[in-house]
Amino acid sequence: MSAAGNDSTATPKPDAAVLNAIDYSLIGVSAFFVMTMTLLLLLWLMKYRSLMRTIRQLRGEQRLQNIPPPDTPASVDMVTVTPGQATPSDSPLQRQKSKSASRSLWKPSQPGPRFTKADLSLMQLIKAGKEGVFYKAKMTRGTCKGHSIFTCKITKEGVTAKRVETEVSIMRKLGHHKNVLQLLDWNATEGPYVLILEYVNCGTLRSFLQTQRDRLSSDSELQNLFTVAAYHIALAMDHLRAKMVVHCDLALRNIMVNSFPREVKVAEFGLARDLTRMRSRRSTRKKNRPERVPLRWYPPEYFRSKYYSFKGDVWAFGIVLWEMQTFGTLPYPNLESSEEVIYHICTGHRNTDPENCRPEILQMMRDCWLEHYTLRPSFVDIIRILETVLENDADYVDVDNRRGQPPKN
Repeated sequence: MSAAGNDSTATPKPDAAVLNAIDYSLIGVSAFFVMTMTLLLLLWLMKYRSLMRTIRQLRGEQRLQNIPPPDTPASVDMVTVTPGQATPSDSPLQRQKSKSASRSLWKPSQPGPRFTKADLSLMQLIKAGKEGVFYKAKMTRGTCKGHSIFTCKITKEGVTAKRVETEVSIMRKLGHHKNVLQLLDWNATEGPYVLILEYVNCGTLRSFLQTQRDRLSSDSELQNLFTVAAYHIALAMDHLRAKMVVHCDLALRNIMVNSFPREVKVAEFGLARDLTRMRSRRSTRKKNRPERVPLRWYPPEYFRSKYYSFKGDVWAFGIVLWEMQTFGTLPYPNLESSEEVIYHICTGHRNTDPENCRPEILQMMRDCWLEHYTLRPSFVDIIRILETVLENDADYVDVDNRRGQPPKN
């Protein structure tokens, strides 16, 4: 009986050992989870403190920049004007003072304008657009960063200082590129605001093609010239993509010509957006201000959901190719109203095929106008295709150049 009793008391021991093993496992997992959460919390606290230090430093710098003069009433800096609305008291002086209150941390720094409007001598009108007027100009005395002649953009009424500051910031971010019009200087103290840009000899590409149509039409190498120009425009647009900038206003009228076809320069960044400073690629403009966008150059996704990305610029690039082939004809020339244009684009209709357009460029247009933006080529793809076309052209040009020439000894 004693042996049986011992056996009966020993039977629960294996179950207790299993339970102990499970308990130890749960304790180990819990301890690992607690340690992991503690480490993550410590890392978060370190990053939070670093971020707060950075914010305090930036706020300190902004306070130093925004200190008003002793004789400036504090209430003036609190004045805000709703975009798109004009008030009788909205004088240039008040706009200049209120502008400092809304100065953003990324505003391009300029201690003070290095020139005034009185220093400028306007020589010839280059282009008049919706946002500004472009002139060939010079300084009454001296030069602007070594440039004796330059392009002067004077903004029209309604263009805000904030928009000009955004344009300047984007152009400075783009830096130097041979196919992007360079910013030399600017004056955004009071309207009308002034930007000084590098000079180009032949004005816009649209006006150049229209005035030179007869001469260019008789050129047997016309399609090669168009392809070279398209290649350099694509190089500029790929540079914008690398800088995370969407142009939003790519059109033949916004491409300047210094020497056709190689020295063409993308210009006019008044509608451009820096995607690194945006929370969404959808429109961020206030609803109480109607957007003024070039509808004939905009893709269908913009009209459906206000979405515009790099592939929107690709769509516009296809329109630019079509404009070149038609010597500056307005896209969708048979449509008059904005409603007709939007309906035409959103229902899948496109521009008619230009006459005498080479097959490679015609196919590129169609690819740029694919309905869903993810199916359109990138500017890297476009550059690669154009390089192949130009290489083939060079081979044929070499053969043609040898015709009728005596063989070399």
